[in-house]
Amino acid sequence: MDLEELRAFIAVVESGSFLGAARRLGVSRTTLRRHVAALESRAGVPLVESIRNGVSPTPAGQLLARQGRTMMQEASALLASIREVGHEPSGTLQVVLPVGLPPHVLTPIFAAVRSAYPRLHVHCRFSNDPLNEALVDVDIAAHFGEDPPRGHWISHVVLRARQWLIASRTYLERRGTPRTVHDLHHHELFAWQAPGEDARVWRTLKGTSFTVEPSLIATDIHFLRSCCIAGLGIALVPDALLPDPGLDADALVPVLPDLVGQERPLRISAPAALADIPKIKVVLDSVRGMLGEL
Repeated sequence: MDLEELRAFIAVVESGSFLGAARRLGVSRTTLRRHVAALESRAGVPLVESIRNGVSPTPAGQLLARQGRTMMQEASALLASIREVGHEPSGTLQVVLPVGLPPHVLTPIFAAVRSAYPRLHVHCRFSNDPLNEALVDVDIAAHFGEDPPRGHWISHVVLRARQWLIASRTYLERRGTPRTVHDLHHHELFAWQAPGEDARVWRTLKGTSFTVEPSLIATDIHFLRSCCIAGLGIALVPDALLPDPGLDADALVPVLPDLVGQERPLRISAPAALADIPKIKVVLDSVRGMLGEL
């Protein structure tokens, strides 16, 4: 597939008109029309159709636009990174992490990477759904998931976190400790919002599920832990079983650990197009080693 034709087609779809796409790409409408027509000829079906205020993708065009964006992002990421092949890891590593990972877990990892590779700089941002970020802005993504992500990724499970109920001793002393799943309905409940899941549906260790009405749902795991430390309620969150800095190791205790919860594998994934880039390879290996020890 011709990338110039694909780039022109995606620009037309995103702009909603040939004029808008021409301004965006800095080319003439005639050139864009020629590219889109050539792409339609290759596909053998119409990809756009005229509407009152411009053009709109046909069903086939919608499918091509979705898949084509990924192809363009991968191509852009690859071209931007091949200059680093064969050299010491350097430049900027773009990392996307799930919102709310405990800072005391991330800090030693960053320190180790900087110590080992001083020419490598890290651009880190947090996302509710790291795998849905544009590939052109991702070198490595950390995310929860038992199965590898769909599409062109390399992926490794680096940690298996127990997702269970936690609360502070002060809260349990004040409100009582639940002995059954039914008892939870009489407590303040907080839930972690995993991507694509219903935070109100909780699982038991036997694989069954039950529904609750949490007073707080959040994507930020650390925020939910902080609310528990403050004695505000009981939270269902992934837990790496590491104590919070400055607190006793038993500041948070498990609730119904033999009844409620599941395993949440933490993965690190990288676009397959970047698999041979030195900065990607060394950081993947370093993070796998460090988290494996945990």
